[in-house]
Amino acid sequence: MTRIFVFPGQGSQAKGMGKDLFDRYPDKVAEADDILGYSIRALCLEDAEGNLVRTQFTQPALFVVSALAYHARVEALGDTPEFVAGHSLGEYNALYAAEAFSFADGVRLVQRRGALMGEASGGGMAAVVGLEIEAIREGLAATGITTVDVANHNAPAQAVLAGPTEDLEKVAPAFDGRKGVRVVPLNVRTAFHSRYMKPTKEAFGAFVAGFSLGPLMIPVVANFTALPYRDDEIAHNLVQQIDHPVRWVESVQYLLQETDPEFEEIGHGSVLTRLIADIRKVDPPANMARRY
Repeated sequence: MTRIFVFPGQGSQAKGMGKDLFDRYPDKVAEADDILGYSIRALCLEDAEGNLVRTQFTQPALFVVSALAYHARVEALGDTPEFVAGHSLGEYNALYAAEAFSFADGVRLVQRRGALMGEASGGGMAAVVGLEIEAIREGLAATGITTVDVANHNAPAQAVLAGPTEDLEKVAPAFDGRKGVRVVPLNVRTAFHSRYMKPTKEAFGAFVAGFSLGPLMIPVVANFTALPYRDDEIAHNLVQQIDHPVRWVESVQYLLQETDPEFEEIGHGSVLTRLIADIRKVDPPANMARRY
């Protein structure tokens, strides 16, 4: 059996998450509070000001909860996984599990990432459900609209588009009219994981340059390449992830080539567990690359 831990990203947050973890790891909670300048426990359990849905607060909250959940699971198992991966923000938890950076540096990285992404504006995102990725790309090409990007490939028949709001509205009829296909606008005001995030990527790249990263103690499959990181790629891949698509289907298909792969979602929710179940139903490409 190959044990694989996966960590969810933004969108999996919910009030009450981490309630069984904060008392177990008071030192780490205090460390996070000191860096963030507010109580992570109060944010996750009370959310009195409604900040948990705001990107600059969501990302540190999810990172801390998933990090604590990882420690709890490793303690229960008495061992670490053979592979790790994370969806978008969750990749920071995967890298933390692989010892690419300390807990404190992880909090600092996601705090800055969340702040920069929270400041970005313009555009939107929409999920296309019920259509395979090649058909989505062909549909986009047929519209003649070149301003919309595929931002996330989450499941064999689910992808997320990103771009100017008016252009997302224009391309929607190309998919909505098909049997069994839905286009679902997402409640975001930014075109994440698309070309429109380039200024954010550049600002984050300057910040990441100040950190010492790696070497990795566990193989981490990257959103940017859908292949395991090399030690010299950590900063580069994290920066590129900002304005490139999350290749989740390919990442999971890569991991499915391992011997008897067993996935376990670490953190709050079960979004990735459901996506992986869908990906398992589809045969991976015969020419999938391997890298170690």
